Amino acid sequence: MTTILYHGEPNGPSLTVLAAAFEKQVDVTLERIDLAAGERHAGAVPRTMEIDLSIEGEGPVLVVDGTPMADSVFVACYLDDVGAGAPLRPADPYARWQTMAWCRYVIERIAPAAAYIGLSDAPPRAVPPGIASVDLADRWRAAVEGQVDQARLDDSRSKIAQGVDKVEAQLADGRDWLMGDFGIADLESYAWLAGMPRLVPDAFAAHPRTSAWLDRVKARPSVARALALATTPVPEAAWAPGPEINRWG
Repeated sequence: MTTILYHGEPNGPSLTVLAAAFEKQVDVTLERIDLAAGERHAGAVPRTMEIDLSIEGEGPVLVVDGTPMADSVFVACYLDDVGAGAPLRPADPYARWQTMAWCRYVIERIAPAAAYIGLSDAPPRAVPPGIASVDLADRWRAAVEGQVDQARLDDSRSKIAQGVDKVEAQLADGRDWLMGDFGIADLESYAWLAGMPRLVPDAFAAHPRTSAWLDRVKARPSVARALALATTPVPEAAWAPGPEINRWG
């Protein structure tokens, strides 16, 4: 089986999938692409309708025997199933549902907010050719032109604060990880929140459990290995338009 992972800087969805592959000891060939330059859309990776219209719209693509897969949580689930070592999702059906519901919250609420905040701080330089999604192309153009909607920016900051509150509450019973053992919920949550303390510092004030959890995830060998692949000094500041506009208010 030939498995190739096309990834960007270890931030957001690329960080989730890289760390999941390392955590599960999956033999993957790593191919770095410049997501902020839009290489995913310009022919650098195999494309299908599912890739062009994926939830994140931007991020890593895992190609297994010629079949491409996208969207970090779903790709991490695939890696969890085919890899070795401890599972990244609980075996209990209800606990597994809780994990996936948590990840959906991250995908739908935290990810778009983090991307909007990150892009307002460090916009891309140009709109790449070949974007199939009209909505995504519009967001690329807005980001390149520096069109920052203050109301949306304020709302995004509020959503990050709410997400941090959710993490803090989940850790209130003294657990180390969000859903029992270390897993996909930790990876996906960390991947989108890791760059936010610099940009939304107030959201993390007086949240000691969340700060300690961020440190624990960062120190995880699989995450540290993913972060070591960075080609920029601050990979958590590398953003590209991608997560679709959230639907959870």
